Amino acid sequence: MSKSVKLTTRGRYAMMAMVSLAKSDQGKPVPLSQIARDGHISISYLEQLIAALRRHKLVKSYRGPGGGYILGRTISNISVSDILMAAEDSTPAKRIARNKEIKADHCPKTHALWNHIGKILYLSFKDVSLQDVLHGRFEDGADSKTFEIIS
Repeated sequence: MSKSVKLTTRGRYAMMAMVSLAKSDQGKPVPLSQIARDGHISISYLEQLIAALRRHKLVKSYRGPGGGYILGRTISNISVSDILMAAEDSTPAKRIARNKEIKADHCPKTHALWNHIGKILYLSFKDVSLQDVLHGRFEDGADSKTFEIIS
């Protein structure tokens, strides 16, 4: 099975949370409330994202006073693909929903197209690190054409 990613709002918020952690990374855990504030994300939604990022070992958690989250690896060893795949973490409920969605897909050609796009996105992002994002490698000019993620 080849790897694939999706561009979703969930992935966008996971990237914001990871960038917030990367910017704050001074060896001290960052409280969830600060990550939520930095990324303009509700705490309840962020808790779900952080849980997925933790399952994928992209963040570590610390409990108690002074607790919070730190990156699970160095920023150069966390790829955008890692973050996007973690954001779409396949919980059993999601797997069941995805299987129903696939069965309901009356056009296998479009399903194959979206799978192909997901594989291309994975390959495009697997060599792009959180460090690249943090250091503005993707800031571009006003005349560039982009796609907007709509969910």
